[in-house]
Amino acid sequence: MTTSTTAASTPSAAAPSTTREAKKGSIATLRGLTPFLAPYKRQFAMAGVALVVAAGSTLAIPAAFKQMIDLGFGGAGAGGRSIEHVDLVFLALFGLATLLALATAARFYTVSWLGERVTADIRSAVYRHVVTQSPEFFETTQTGEVLSRITTDTTLIQAVVGTSISMALRNVLLFIGGLVMLFVTSVKLSAIIIGLLILTVLPIVIYGRRVRKLSRDSQDRIADASAMAGEILNAMPTVQAFTHETIESTRFGASVENAFGTAMRRIRARAVLTMLAIVLVFGTIVFVLWLGAHAVLAGTMTGGDLGQFILYATIVAGAIGALSEVMGEAQRAAGATERLLELISVKSKIESPAQPLALPPRAASGAALSLQDVGFSYPSRPDTAALEHLSLDIQPGETVAVVGPSGAGKTTLFQLFLRFYDPQSGSIKLDGVDITRLDLHTLRGAIGIVPQDTVIFSADAMENIRYGRADASDEEVIAAAKLAAAHEFIERLPQGYQSFLGERGVRLSGGQRQRIAIARALLKNPPLLLLDEATSALDAESERLVQAALEAAMVGRTTVIIAHRLATVQRADRIIVMEDGKIVETGTHKSLVELGGIYANLAALQFHHVHAANSTH
Repeated sequence: MTTSTTAASTPSAAAPSTTREAKKGSIATLRGLTPFLAPYKRQFAMAGVALVVAAGSTLAIPAAFKQMIDLGFGGAGAGGRSIEHVDLVFLALFGLATLLALATAARFYTVSWLGERVTADIRSAVYRHVVTQSPEFFETTQTGEVLSRITTDTTLIQAVVGTSISMALRNVLLFIGGLVMLFVTSVKLSAIIIGLLILTVLPIVIYGRRVRKLSRDSQDRIADASAMAGEILNAMPTVQAFTHETIESTRFGASVENAFGTAMRRIRARAVLTMLAIVLVFGTIVFVLWLGAHAVLAGTMTGGDLGQFILYATIVAGAIGALSEVMGEAQRAAGATERLLELISVKSKIESPAQPLALPPRAASGAALSLQDVGFSYPSRPDTAALEHLSLDIQPGETVAVVGPSGAGKTTLFQLFLRFYDPQSGSIKLDGVDITRLDLHTLRGAIGIVPQDTVIFSADAMENIRYGRADASDEEVIAAAKLAAAHEFIERLPQGYQSFLGERGVRLSGGQRQRIAIARALLKNPPLLLLDEATSALDAESERLVQAALEAAMVGRTTVIIAHRLATVQRADRIIVMEDGKIVETGTHKSLVELGGIYANLAALQFHHVHAANSTH
């Protein structure tokens, strides 16, 4: 178990992008969301209309107040005309309020819908992209961090698209409209207030950059905590077996506290930013209003003009304050967008060709497999050859066993067959076609695999087996289960095939999980079957049952078996012995024993051990 920093867990392909974006120090990153916003132009237009109507209604209110003060209250002694005017002004005010309410409700509904819709699209796009990545991506990226980006980061983007963009546009309109009306009301006072506001905005902008950096750091620390929690929760039996519960709780607590500390630095910075904005902006406005009050007393302004100026100044100040708040949210979202775009920008090194070839018609006896001078090193260990100058021809219908000590390159062979990686040299052909020229789905659709570490999904037994072929009927699933000697134990489960198997199959024994995996591969009915220690988790009785099932399943298909237990491969047509990424011996069980090499030594050790164990019993 390792604790990963964000730097270590971020996909290497995305690192340069991160550097470029961080250098911008602006909200320009949010432009990366354009492809997700573009399909909803109509909804944005509707929100824009509602926004303009609401802003217009708000800007009309101070003008109505000016009329009320100057012509209504100012002429109260004039009789009925003033009373009628006041009535009309209040009626107009109520009409404006109603229009404002309707427009605001329409804007809220539309932008909230956009926020939810765009967020769902982003989550789907990121997940769809991540599941197509090669294993190399998952060597350097923790699943907990990916989940943090898909959930926490997209929630921040939802707040921006569903609220902040709308609020920003609304306040920009109010700011511009209010500013125009300030100049209409009093050019002198407006010029003074604008000059002072420019001086107040500079420190706000400078401090805002610090908030953005802290926002990104905060998201990174949350991702670290999520990645650590995901890793530990997936290894709970090991954690508890080594009594590391307290240690891991302490580690996670420290990671959470680190995230909390970073978040508090961000919150303090934002609090200071908000305080600066309010004090500087409203201080400016109070000073200008003091000048306006003196103008009214001097008779150069009417009371209505000052009242209108006060309301427009309040609207402008409120717009600036709201914009600074929105900027804070947008800066957090910019950090989140950076991280999501990093994931989307990572290109898998394993991709289907632009013009894939088709496999020839399927032979009744299975697939032919050919390796020509294959050399391969894992990306994480480029200086260590996992396979070296390896050539091998497997005929249709042949059963080939691959044996050898740990680290010999056996599992690497399977990963290359499935094209999880591409060799650095040489070629691999399936039925005479280079597998790099095949569509990945075509290639992998022709291969069935029973891995050593069986994956059981959080679903019932029926669906777990049907994972082998999504369109299989219940009858076909049951037939595959019978062939894999899994039918009887599934039938004994509380709800039979509808029994939920628990997360990662915790309700099953190792042997039962193995038989579910075998049934899954048999349901797929591929021409090439790969068995990676397929009977390793079985007891003697289950092994006998599954071995018989596998032998029946091998008929009509090519099979490659990796096995440490040589008893399971004695009847293979051919046994390949590997060591240090090379084929060192080839032959049948009998011929290899007679050869007296590596296989003979392995066989002597294993069969002597079995014989000794039987003698003891």
